[in-house]
Amino acid sequence: MSDFLNYKTLDLETDHDWLTIWFNRPKVRNALSAEMITELLHLFTLLKDRPDMRGVTLRGRGGIFCAGGDIKEFKSLLQGEEKKLEDVARASRRNGELFDMINETPQVVIMLVEGAAMAGGMGIVCCGDVVVVTEDAKFALTETSIGIPPAQIAPFVAARLGSHVARRLMLTAGRFDGAEAVKIGLADYVVKDIDHMNGIEIDIKKRVRKCAAGANAVTKNIILATRYAGRTEMTDIAGAEFAKCMLSDEGREGVASFLEKRKPYWAVSPLEKEA
Repeated sequence: MSDFLNYKTLDLETDHDWLTIWFNRPKVRNALSAEMITELLHLFTLLKDRPDMRGVTLRGRGGIFCAGGDIKEFKSLLQGEEKKLEDVARASRRNGELFDMINETPQVVIMLVEGAAMAGGMGIVCCGDVVVVTEDAKFALTETSIGIPPAQIAPFVAARLGSHVARRLMLTAGRFDGAEAVKIGLADYVVKDIDHMNGIEIDIKKRVRKCAAGANAVTKNIILATRYAGRTEMTDIAGAEFAKCMLSDEGREGVASFLEKRKPYWAVSPLEKEA
């Protein structure tokens, strides 16, 4: 998109109303540097105000998804003058802000994982709405094996896998492949190769484009509200959001198109619009 910046660590591709974000540091296995985190935060801030973008796909250049945090930058935190606890905590919180932004972005988020998705890379995967992995993809939560906790990703891993699986993987620095990722609920689809992965993505995009963008965004909000809201509060949240959608242009169009036995405007492909 012309109004998106050219990023140093990310490579962007657009398909009409869909944005693909490639992690583009293949020489260091697409590790999450401070620069990459800054660029991702900026990009997802822009996406919050882009209802025209229906979905986002995240994947990695060089046959690697993301190897987690940049260990060389970790080392730099330990050098020079004595670091204050708050300095390190502040850097950690930026990571948490990124995971929140990916998790809560109004667009549907697809994760396409080949190669390694380690530590924070696996944390990013847990923030996706739909996850596709290759059979030989490699996952691990290795933080405790180098003396640190998987601090900011822990809530997302536990939310996706359940606390019992999260505990086992985090406390044993567990490693597993794509086939196991499906079994434990991390992934939705496992494929043999990239061609099959791309085919699955095309099918997911088709199905997402049949859904109203606003309704999908609100649905994500309702699902995420279950993290903190009790049953009474959830009833109120769901009722308010349902009313907003029902009385919106999308809601009116959805009801009208159903009764008139035609596609709603959001389900009409660009080629159909041009015809």
